[in-house]
Amino acid sequence: MRNVSVITGGGSGIGFAIAKNMPKENVIVICGRTEKRLEKACEELAAEGYDAHYITCDVTSRKDVHELCLFAKSFGTIQNVVHAAGMSPSMSDPETLIRVNAVGTKNVNMEFFKYMEKGSVIVDVASNSAYSLPAILIQHGTYKLAEYEEDEFVKKMLGETAMARGAYEKAGMAYALSKNFVIWYAQKCAFEYGKKGIRVCSVSPGLIDTDMGNLEKEQGAKLISYSAEERMGTADELGFTIAMIANVRSGYLAGTDVLIDGGSTNGKNFK
Repeated sequence: MRNVSVITGGGSGIGFAIAKNMPKENVIVICGRTEKRLEKACEELAAEGYDAHYITCDVTSRKDVHELCLFAKSFGTIQNVVHAAGMSPSMSDPETLIRVNAVGTKNVNMEFFKYMEKGSVIVDVASNSAYSLPAILIQHGTYKLAEYEEDEFVKKMLGETAMARGAYEKAGMAYALSKNFVIWYAQKCAFEYGKKGIRVCSVSPGLIDTDMGNLEKEQGAKLISYSAEERMGTADELGFTIAMIANVRSGYLAGTDVLIDGGSTNGKNFK
């Protein structure tokens, strides 16, 4: 039975770069919302020697994610899942951002847990924006509602965004809150799923030179200046690092978040 690597948001950007860095002996399953993009990504992966397959999936739909699990399972043993699907502040409204980034993560983790075995790995992609939030805004009591009181969770998260003034600021707040949730939820899952032998952690990229990252480049200029080399990261750099974290050989890395942001989160202390 072959091992399967699943990458959500694998049709472009960081997700596609992760897929290109997965072991070639694994079956690669990518998903996203745009079929043409997924089809092209699979063609490129096949040209590089991968056995790649795709399925469209809206991660905000528990039903879609369940179907993704069954699709991946049909190819063999699900070895690792990297949940890279997400949206940034310039792409949508606060509610959509919370549903895609936070609810989507909950759906992916809860559904794949049912089909993964001892020695498998889940890596959830967060963001270094999660570290920018004032402590008073981080309400773990609200986060705990996500699994079984989804609508109430979204309502309370949106209540937090109301503190921001402009439309972009509200979206930015929703983004940061949703990604802070991802870090917290990955840690929660690590200690629950670890009993079954499933490793879970999260990663927090900074500004990355992708279509999505460039939408936020102007607003995130200060982050670039705080980074050690004063530049954005590349998708290939992130893809390699995240694939390494998702590799089963990184077996003692669990229940934590890995910052991959060129030092920009800590740079404000030194610049």
